[in-house]
Amino acid sequence: MTYTVKSTLPESDLKTVAEALQGTLVDLIDLSLVAKQIHWNVVGPRFRSIHLQLDEVVDTARQYSDTVAERASALGVSPDGRATSVAGGSAVATVKEGWLPDNDAVRLMVEALGAVITKARERMNAVGSVDPVTEDVFIQLTGVLEKEHWMFQAENRG
Repeated sequence: MTYTVKSTLPESDLKTVAEALQGTLVDLIDLSLVAKQIHWNVVGPRFRSIHLQLDEVVDTARQYSDTVAERASALGVSPDGRATSVAGGSAVATVKEGWLPDNDAVRLMVEALGAVITKARERMNAVGSVDPVTEDVFIQLTGVLEKEHWMFQAENRG
């Protein structure tokens, strides 16, 4: 593989890290899109609180997608956030069109966040022994996503 920016990581380690970063980038971009779709379509008595909470997820996903993409670039790996790449590689399930009752919106976000967290933990473990800097990005990301996951789970507990 030819790189414009030369990484200090050995080629085999770089491959592991590149795959982890690219997979996470795709998941985060899709998470932000799914959260926005739900944000626009949530209805019900808890509309406002869920609507605002969804914006927090969107902001987090967008911030960390940039962090992940820039980490890849710093290592000489070209990040791919194109729609076709996101659609073909995301761990996040699609959301149906139309209005979503608030309970369904919360359930869908719990599922989406759970899927992204599960993959982030797998990738964190994969990169931990070869690149602690990238592992740290995954540690921070996972902590923030787990907080959002907890908050959405608490929304549907009575």
